[in-house]
Amino acid sequence: MSDVLLRDATETDFPRILALNDAEVQHTSAMDAARLQWLHERAGYHRVACVDGEVAAFLLAFRDGADYPNPNFDWFAARYPRFLYVDRVVVDAAFNGRGLGSQLYRDVFEHARAQGAAVVTCEFNLVPPNEASARFHARWGFAEVGRQWLDGGKKQVSLQAAPVPG
Repeated sequence: MSDVLLRDATETDFPRILALNDAEVQHTSAMDAARLQWLHERAGYHRVACVDGEVAAFLLAFRDGADYPNPNFDWFAARYPRFLYVDRVVVDAAFNGRGLGSQLYRDVFEHARAQGAAVVTCEFNLVPPNEASARFHARWGFAEVGRQWLDGGKKQVSLQAAPVPG
C-alpha cells in the first residue's frame, strides 16, 4: 500500500487541483485558476491527500463568517452559528477505494472540533444525482436538513449536516 500524506494545499498544487475539479465538474462547479486562488484565500480548510508525492484528492471548506457569497453556504449560515462548510471534495478516480475521502473527512472533523464548530455541513446533487456522494456522506453521519434548486432549476441539492463529536 502506498503512503498517504495529508497536508495544506499550496499554490503549486493548483494545476492538479484544477484538473481534479474539471474531471468531476458535473458534481462540483467550474473553477478556473483565479477562482481557485480566491477560494483558497478565504478557505478555513484547504488540504490535499498525496499518494507517493502526487496530489490524489483535495478538500476545500469554509468557516462560518467567511467572505463567501454562495447560496449553499448562505443557507447554512442562516441556520447554524458555528459550522464548517465543505464546499468540495474530489478524489481522482484512479485512487478510488483507497480511503482518501475518509482520511480527508477524519481530518476535517478534527479541524472542525479544534475550531469550535458544532456541525460540518455540505451538499450533494440530487438532480443530476450523485449517489456515490450520498452513500459516502451517510457513512459519516450526515443527514438531510434541507433542499434547494440552483442554476435556474437545472440542479437540486440535498443540504446535509453532521454533528462534530465532542
